[in-house]
Amino acid sequence: MRYLPKSDAERAKMLADIGASSIDDLFSIIPAEYRLTRDLDVPRQQGESEIIDYFKAAANKNATDYASFLGAGAYRHYRPVIIDSLVQRGEFLTSYTPYQPEITQGTLQAIFEFQTMIAELTGMDVANASMYDGSTGAAEAVMMAVRVTGRHNAVVARTVHPEYREVMATYAKHQGLPSTLVDYNPETARVNLEALDAAITDQTACVLVQSPNFFGVVEDIPAIAEIAHKKGALLVVSIAEAVSLGIVRPPVEADIVAMEAQSFGVALSYGGPFCGVIAAKEQYLRQMPGRLAGQTVDSNGYRGFVLTLATREQHIRREKATSNICTNQALVALMATIFLSVYGKEGIRELAEHNLAKADYAAKTLGAQSGAKLRFAGAPRFHEFVLQTEESPAAISARLLENKIVGGIELSRWYPELKNCTLWCATEIMPRETIDKAARVLASVTVGA
Repeated sequence: MRYLPKSDAERAKMLADIGASSIDDLFSIIPAEYRLTRDLDVPRQQGESEIIDYFKAAANKNATDYASFLGAGAYRHYRPVIIDSLVQRGEFLTSYTPYQPEITQGTLQAIFEFQTMIAELTGMDVANASMYDGSTGAAEAVMMAVRVTGRHNAVVARTVHPEYREVMATYAKHQGLPSTLVDYNPETARVNLEALDAAITDQTACVLVQSPNFFGVVEDIPAIAEIAHKKGALLVVSIAEAVSLGIVRPPVEADIVAMEAQSFGVALSYGGPFCGVIAAKEQYLRQMPGRLAGQTVDSNGYRGFVLTLATREQHIRREKATSNICTNQALVALMATIFLSVYGKEGIRELAEHNLAKADYAAKTLGAQSGAKLRFAGAPRFHEFVLQTEESPAAISARLLENKIVGGIELSRWYPELKNCTLWCATEIMPRETIDKAARVLASVTVGA
């Protein structure tokens, strides 16, 4: 009765009202061979202490003592302990959409502060209250550019995260939005500017690039912006690694910035929930998806916060809605807000410098000791780099795993031309001793062709 609150008499009345003699009658439409006629094969009930012991034992099976060089859009950074202490407060953890400003000032202010910090970081005029993640943010930014320009196709750099491109393709399929892929320079891994110029037509709504791109290389945003704007297209810049903005010049030439803010204090959590962002120039404010919180004053002259823009289907007529994304990641955005508040402007820069230095050391050490070839060596990069080896990535990964190290991601699954190439990442939490150990494990690898 604790979990099935309806009594036998109540069940009998409900069955009688719908004209069924028993619960089995409700399932008679299902062929007998597909119906379960025995009790479920589950263990006996357990007490609370037994359940806790069970999950502790299960958690101990997790490989928590492995070092990881994985990146590619999901990054391991240190999370200050104050983040979880604050986000688990009931006012934030259990709050609903802040429709009523008189009782949700804390949530609204947190969103407002988040928007302000994101706008400052990206060099844009305004930022929304967050999207689902970086991939949906990028896709929504392209849809936003279509509404702004009235044009109906997009040019997308092949160096944009492959999974971001897959999400955008899903959006575009039912929007009737064709897109053109532009390749990269094989020496620098930057967008091929000549190919980009040739791909833009009078129907191109926007150019979508990522910087740092999927290979960790910083794109030439001013040059790309000049080409796009010359032909009347908007520039959308996707940022998968938010910490890079501590040291990489913000893409101020862009019209729209779509960013994944996971690196700002959000745990990896097996892939989510993460925190997407869209920021833009002020003239495009009305076409932004999601919602925005604004600052005002009440009847007594005190500062207060309200939702100032909510252009989603739940609020306005569907044909005028900018997006069907039904919420923002307010709690996850709060994590990012706390993270940025703890670090501050100087702290974010120092954090980015640590990442830059650690990755530079890793790239040089892994290449020098193992003989692996550093691809795109002459291009500016942040904390990811590409190594090419003579030995197959699968064999290398197996050897690394034996030493409790997770190596780089094999790139040929998305880029067939990059045979035996892997993408590596080293953030501030990667010890130099681990980098040296990985280099020793790779010592038998020779230079790729």
